[in-house]
Amino acid sequence: MAQTLDLPAHHNDSVGYLHDVYGTGLLSARFFLGLTEAGLFPGVQFYLSCWYKRSEFGIRSAIFFSAAALAGSFGGLLAAAIAQMDGVGGKPGWAWIFILEGLATIVVGVASFWMVQDFPDEAKFLTDDERRRVLRRLAADKQGSSKHEDFRSAYIWQVVKDWKTYTGMITYMGCDGVLYAFSLFVPTIIKNLGYTSTRAQLLTVPPYAIAAVVTVIVGYVADRTQKRGIINMIMSVFGIIGFAMLISTSNPSVQYAGVYIAALGIYPCISNTITWTANNFEGVYARGIALGFVIGWGNLNGIVASNIYRQADAPRFIPGHAVCILYEALFLFGGSLVQHIGLRIENKRKRAGKYDHLVEGKSQEEIDAIGDKRPDFMYTL
Repeated sequence: MAQTLDLPAHHNDSVGYLHDVYGTGLLSARFFLGLTEAGLFPGVQFYLSCWYKRSEFGIRSAIFFSAAALAGSFGGLLAAAIAQMDGVGGKPGWAWIFILEGLATIVVGVASFWMVQDFPDEAKFLTDDERRRVLRRLAADKQGSSKHEDFRSAYIWQVVKDWKTYTGMITYMGCDGVLYAFSLFVPTIIKNLGYTSTRAQLLTVPPYAIAAVVTVIVGYVADRTQKRGIINMIMSVFGIIGFAMLISTSNPSVQYAGVYIAALGIYPCISNTITWTANNFEGVYARGIALGFVIGWGNLNGIVASNIYRQADAPRFIPGHAVCILYEALFLFGGSLVQHIGLRIENKRKRAGKYDHLVEGKSQEEIDAIGDKRPDFMYTL
């Protein structure tokens, strides 16, 4: 985990020293930046899910992901300030943004080697009593992270054959694909308002800041209600309304208002969907593999986002906004609805004793190996 924090920082920092701005140097640095940071987001989410009860994970995931929204918010402010260093040391302002932000991340990455602990049963900062308490809480929540688990290739096939993997992938692509698109068209909308440079950077702050606050609120409410699918569907409506405002008018002020509303249908659903996936896969390795599938598939949709917002369609970007509405309605809302109904049916079958035969005559260790198919493991809706 510490390496996934530190390696991207080195590559981000190296971008600032490039002189071959549009050539292979920048492309190579960007490739390695993506390669080394790919495991950070799913890794942190998986790590958090192994420490907290299912009803506590949502708010933690939301706080962590809201940092991304805040980075988009205050990143604009920071970039505006650092850009004033243009010419210092013979480097342009954009280079100093990469250098200084990369150095800060390197410091955090190095510190994480000591700050980030292992799983609860191995954490050195806990006393024996505290460790037992954490493990008891996880065991009461039917979580495999309360015990040591050895990796088996069967866990991969278990996830591949599970229908929840694919509904999770569909649901997550509905918000993650739109997340990539969001960062592409917001600068253009700000530009259409008539602002450029520092003023434009400042105007990107409020939508991200509000999205961060709402993300945390949604995480808290979802933990309290345990209705993550329904919350996803509600928030997706905001996204659809926001993009409908963006596609229906060329008025920059109305489009800017649409940005605020669209953000509410994107950011809260990212952490909520990841939490929903983690909640419904039991077993440390099965959960980690499932999160990898879901988040990896969602990230691939960044390819779609980069191709639907073409310069030829500016400033309305009608094809791009239309695709985002489709993603929100069909994948985010539709995927959440299908998974919610499926999990409700599964819980009903468990209460009716349809899964009892799986545990008959088996030891506790064998029952634990069944994972989320256990009759006493109820899925989060």
